[in-house]
Amino acid sequence: MPQAKKSVTAAQVADEFSRTAKVLVRHFNERLGEHGVSTPRSRLVVEVARSQPVRLTELALAVGIAQGTASTLVDALVRDGLLERQASADDRRSVLLHVTAEGAALAQDWTAGYERAAEELFKPLTEEQLSTLAGILRTLSAEKAPATDD
Repeated sequence: MPQAKKSVTAAQVADEFSRTAKVLVRHFNERLGEHGVSTPRSRLVVEVARSQPVRLTELALAVGIAQGTASTLVDALVRDGLLERQASADDRRSVLLHVTAEGAALAQDWTAGYERAAEELFKPLTEEQLSTLAGILRTLSAEKAPATDD
């Protein structure tokens, strides 16, 4: 008599997702560490390069971190000469972030490193599995949760 298939609970899926996310972050941190940067810092520079000029609140939302954390990281990136702040032409009280020439060059390097790391991580999956996983993740992220500092 065949055994009944054991169902998987949402909590079990969440546990697997959490473990996998930690593996992904660790791998990306290791690869980006070869470029002398942490994942959060690289994500900010790359996002500013992609969407500049950008306000701090928009940047924090785009990368999924709290505004206070983004502010601290941006301060360090400005000191390092990778980002710069400029007053908005429309509203002088508003500050916009721009990437410097050095930051733009590093953003390209970091993006290439990130893409190589992603290729390595997802190599065991077929094209169909990747497509299915991407669809599942889009569904889960469709309703944007508030930024947190995990």
